[in-house]
Formats: sequence, C-alpha cells, structure tokens
Amino acid sequence: MTLRTDPVAAPAPLPGGAGDARRGELLQSVVEVARAIFGAAASSVLLLDEEHDELVFAAVSGEGEEFLVGRRFSAGSGIAGWVATSGEPVVVDDLTANRSFDRSVAESTDYVPDALMAAPLVSDARVLGVLEVLDPSPQARSGLPELDLLALFARQAATALHVLAPQPPSPLTPSRRADALRLLGSLEQLLREPA
Repeated sequence: MTLRTDPVAAPAPLPGGAGDARRGELLQSVVEVARAIFGAAASSVLLLDEEHDELVFAAVSGEGEEFLVGRRFSAGSGIAGWVATSGEPVVVDDLTANRSFDRSVAESTDYVPDALMAAPLVSDARVLGVLEVLDPSPQARSGLPELDLLALFARQAATALHVLAPQPPSPLTPSRRADALRLLGSLEQLLREPA
C-alpha cells in the first residue's frame, strides 16, 4: 500500500488565520516531547480524516520528518489503524511477529521500525487520531506504566487540539426546532401584514 499526499481535512482555523499555525506548533511539540520522553527514533501524530477514512501524518519528529507530513493511508491499516478503531493504546516490542503491522505502509515511509508504542488521541469520547512512538528505548517500553504515560500524554494532546478547534453549533432538539419554526412562521406573518 502506498501513501497519498493531500491536505488533511482540518478543523476550521481560528479567527485571524492563526489556527493552522497554532495547531501545527502544538502537534510538533507533542511529537518532539514524546520522542524525547521515550528515547525514540521517531514520533508522529496521525489525525483521522473521517470523510476519507484515512489517517494523515500531521506532525513528525525524527525519521521521516522532512517529507511525511500530509501523507495519508487507510484508517483501517496497520497498528495505527487498529488504535484509531479500538481507541486502545498498544506496545509492540517485535513488529516482525505482529500480524497487525502493515509493513508495506512502513516501507512507503522509508522507515521500518522494529518496535512501537501507540495511543489514541481521544476527546469527548471521539478518536481524533493516533500518537505513535517508533523504536522507543527498551526501558521506555518495558511495561504498563510507560504505556499509561503515553496514553496520558495522548489525552493531553487531544484536549489541547479540542481547545484549539472551534466548536460546531449543537444540533437543535426536536422541540427546540419546532419552537424555532413556529417563531419563524410568526415573524413571516408579521412581515406579510400590511403596515
């Protein structure tokens, strides 16, 4: 499987056009800190593009940082796809023995890791993407406390992303919709009456 390079369907920018820059800065900081915390060769944030059912590299630190941002692959592929679908973090110490690992996706990025850690970016019970740490140091992936730390860090990143993204208006309940339609009908009547 090869990766596509297209712009990611991103949340609407913040007023003044600062949204994309602030979002990019936040995500780059997340991957750089994750890479440092876990002593990894690389780290990436992949955001879920629900419209196209794809994961999109939004930030990369280490291997591939020069060219991976914007690359896409199927949200159902590989370990990142499994994490995005299940909403569960995972540590894989030997990727050659893992059936979920999609080697063709890794090869298309020009970096094939031996081990990885991944956690979903979850906000309001919705998966926004995946934080991956590739080839973390062996002591950094030695147990559950490290996986819990990655999951906690991913939750913090998702919360920050949520804060940066404008909130869509909440849909009207059926009774509020009926009230609004009655109000509009009354206004229409008032406007049609002769003065």
